[in-house]
Amino acid sequence: MASGIRFEGTAFWVRHRHREYGPFDYEWARDLSGIELLYQRSKFGEYCSVDEVCADLRDFKLPMRVVEVSSIVCGTIIVGILTGMEMDDRYALVRQHLNDRGLDRFAENIEGWNS
Repeated sequence: MASGIRFEGTAFWVRHRHREYGPFDYEWARDLSGIELLYQRSKFGEYCSVDEVCADLRDFKLPMRVVEVSSIVCGTIIVGILTGMEMDDRYALVRQHLNDRGLDRFAENIEGWNS
């Protein structure tokens, strides 16, 4: 597969042009006041509140399509966590958001959960 997403626990990889980028992951901030976004175990962003989200993957020199897909997946998962969604519902929402943005080839090739 040239394009897709692979989940393993909370981490995921984005496959673009037959190459995988990742892992992308998240963890709660030490003071539990926010959620830190990670790429290859390095912090690239943080969710502090609905009004305060920052993310910057520029230093990693990723293809823009990978940045776009990973941003959608990270954002959707965070919303799912904060609203108490079950895992399957979060993943279904990921697929929906990817499809809504014309990223069907990624949504159609998701591995690592019962899709």
